[in-house]
Parts: sequence; C-alpha cells; structure tokens
Amino acid sequence: MLQAIKYSQGHLEILDQLQLPFVETYVTIRSAEDGWHAIKDMKVRGAPAIAIVAMLALASELHSLKSEGKVPKAAEETRAYIAKQLEYLITSRPTAVNLSDAARKLGSLVESRANQPGADGDALVTAFIQAAEEMMVKDLDDNQRIGHNGAEWIMANATRPGASSVAVLTHCNTGSLATSGYGTALGVIRSLASKSTLRHAYCTETRPYNQGSRLTAFELVHDKIPATLITDSMAAALLANPSVGVNAIVVGADRVAANGDTANKIGTYGLAVLAKHHGVKFLVAAPLTTIDLATKSGKDIVIEQRAASEVTSIKGPREGADTVGGMVLDTVRIAAPGINVWNPAFDITPAALIDGVITEVGVVEKGPDGQFDMDGLFKVSAPSV
Repeated sequence: MLQAIKYSQGHLEILDQLQLPFVETYVTIRSAEDGWHAIKDMKVRGAPAIAIVAMLALASELHSLKSEGKVPKAAEETRAYIAKQLEYLITSRPTAVNLSDAARKLGSLVESRANQPGADGDALVTAFIQAAEEMMVKDLDDNQRIGHNGAEWIMANATRPGASSVAVLTHCNTGSLATSGYGTALGVIRSLASKSTLRHAYCTETRPYNQGSRLTAFELVHDKIPATLITDSMAAALLANPSVGVNAIVVGADRVAANGDTANKIGTYGLAVLAKHHGVKFLVAAPLTTIDLATKSGKDIVIEQRAASEVTSIKGPREGADTVGGMVLDTVRIAAPGINVWNPAFDITPAALIDGVITEVGVVEKGPDGQFDMDGLFKVSAPSV
C-alpha cells in the first residue's frame, strides 16, 4: 500500500496529494501551523487522515519544544497552549467530524493529566505525543476491520444467485491516501480483492477536485486491482448496464449523524438516489470516530464551501513537457470568465437511501422501524479479523 503519512519520533512527512498522480513528493510538517495549511490547502484530505495529520503536526511541534527545553514548567500553561493549538487546527476543515473528535479526546486527556498531583508541562507533552502516535496505529487496525466487515456483508447481501464475485462502484478517495493506511470504502474493495471475490471496481472522477481520477485510480493501479474510471455523469448509465452488473456502491463519510444521515463528498447523494432506483446496495464505510451522536440529523451538519477556482480551472501536466526533475504542471481555465460558481465540498445523503453503515465493529442496518441504531455500535467490541 501507499504510505501517505510518515511519522517517527517527532518527524512528520505527508505525501502532497495536490501533485498526485503525476509527482510523488513528501512535505515535512513541523508545527500545528504547517498542519493547518496542509489540511486547508488539501495537501492531505480524507476525514481520518485529516485528524491524524493534525494531531501529529501538534505532536511534532511539542516534540521540538521539548527537545529544545522550551516547554513551560507549569502544567496549566502547557495545557492552555495545547488547547489553543487544538482549537486552531479544528478550523482548517469544519465538516469532517474526525478532526474535532480527535481534538476533543486528546484535549480531555491533557486536561486530565494537568489535574493530577505533581503534573508538569513535560508530562503533558509526553502524554499528548503518545496518544497522537497511538491514534495512527489504531486507525490502520480499524480500517482493516472495516474492509473485512464490508466485504463479508456485500458477499452475503449484494450478490446475485450463483455469483461468486461482485462489481463495486466507489466515489472520491477513501484509501491509503485518506487514512493512515488501507482505507475505509476502498479498504472494502481491497478486502474483496484479497479474497478473490472482486470481479471489478469502478471509480468516479469526483469533480471538481478529481480525487477519484487522481487518487483512487492511482491507488487501484498501484495495487493492481482490476478497475475502470468513469466520469461522474456516467454513473446512471453504468448502473443501468446489465452486462456490467454493479452489485454495490461503497462510499466513505466525513460525518454520520445520529439518525444515519451522512455528509460525504459532493455527488454522493446523487449516487444514492441512483442506487435506490436501480436496486443496487448503497453502503457507507466509516470508523466510529466519524459517527457523531451529538449531531441529530444531516440538517445540523455545516457544509464547507470551497473556492470557485476549483470548478473553473483544472491542473495537470502539460502533454509532452517532461523536464529534468519532473513534469511541468499547468493550470488551465475551463469555464467562461465571469460565470458565478457554487462549490459545496459535501452533500448530505439521507439515511433512507443507505442500506448499511460499515464500521470496525460490524455493519449496522436499519431496524424494523426503518431507523439506524447508531448508539448500539458504541456498545459492541471490535471482532477479531
């Protein structure tokens, strides 16, 4: 698998996803400010990866302060500094709940340590760094469980009589580049492929940022998984084609509300509508950290608005313009000058259109009342894989 996040003893590097799939280069993140800009500028994206990079960015900064002897002696002063940096990091991408969830958990840990007798600044910094590092390890384990659980559910619930393999469509990027490794929705596809039960994968280009064509396609080719890229507008025709026979659509999530409404990359809602019309299973793959019980429904989710330039221009290598050290990347205008642009980064898929939510502890389906029991997920222990 691709390694999008590299971290060791306070040294953090991320694969710059703005330059993929044409140029593979790593960017060093030394501080919370570096992490904020990397997230805001989408050098790193994907809800789990955003949270991990944000926490490791602050861990890197704290590691440097400690090695230079600049950590305040007083526990309260250090606690206040960490809390301030966490609040700052949350503002980089407001829709994805993983970031605020990670900040809340690590902030609570630091506050708890600060209240212990004899606590000092160094102890708080050490506790934060250790917790941030453990978060990265846990995310990889959770992703592998999600992949296994999703693959098992699809083979049990989405196959046609006598079929031993399935075709799956996914949207945006939910793989190693969006997580600490393996992925959520793309992890399900990886798991199906590892079990030799994946007939074919399809990925949408995911306009306007092209995470599907640039990133998901890149990962599928890298892993030698049989796959085909389609434009977003081809999805309906693909699902209607009996010779293709798509069994399931699996997407990721940036936030799942308590009732199952899901915020994900723009275009997800349309795919769910198409899936319902064509009788194709529609699944959301998300770790428990993405499920926000405090948000009652999709109406309460804040949708991030992105720059108009993402819609009116596109970036890529100039054909035949290889140079020493890499390719020449050009930005090209593709829209009429002066046109107004609406560019929401996400949309809300109603729970009514979702067949199941795949998590590390299992797949939750709607009950007889047509409602998801998200609370029950937090009472289940993760099964062994």
